[in-house]
Amino acid sequence: MAEEATLTERGVRTRERLIQAAREIFEEMGFLDARVGHITRRAKVAYGTFYTYFDSKEAVFREIADRLFTDMTEPGRLPLRGASPAERVRRANRSYYEAYLRNARMMAIIEQVATFNEEFREMRRRHRATSVGRSAHAIRRWQGEGLVAAGLDAEMAAHALAAMVDHALYLRLVQGDGDDTERFLDTLDALAIRALGLEERT
Repeated sequence: MAEEATLTERGVRTRERLIQAAREIFEEMGFLDARVGHITRRAKVAYGTFYTYFDSKEAVFREIADRLFTDMTEPGRLPLRGASPAERVRRANRSYYEAYLRNARMMAIIEQVATFNEEFREMRRRHRATSVGRSAHAIRRWQGEGLVAAGLDAEMAAHALAAMVDHALYLRLVQGDGDDTERFLDTLDALAIRALGLEERT
């Protein structure tokens, strides 16, 4: 594939310029109306240059979506060792909120494309599964420590909480529903913490 070719330093810069231009065009025009010509004009490169790096509009969209999901599900944002489970939930929710805020316009396009494109729908599922898997692992660990009820299905709980947060952020950041950010995040935290039966550390 074109994007897998070994690139020179200049080639890397050109490819990155195309990716940035493509993201801007997709956010402005949507996936269906965007054309390769729009992308190359925004990137200020020749039309044919695009095909040195990408096979199609779908290929550059795939790259953008993959980077976006990696950004949004990046591990390592949790507090240092010693933080309580409730603190970890709060930190995770706020990190995800910040990532969603950075990517809200593109998320709206990706969610739209996923309704009619199986490849992007599968990518969305795969990245969500990675994030949910980490949450389920944490819940099982807390169950082992006696902090979460042993009878709770950790995987289903992780799926349900992820769906709640995802949909709430979509409505807020894509649809523009609501304005009191701190109250909104505090409420998400409280719902997740209480759903798991975690006690706040004072």
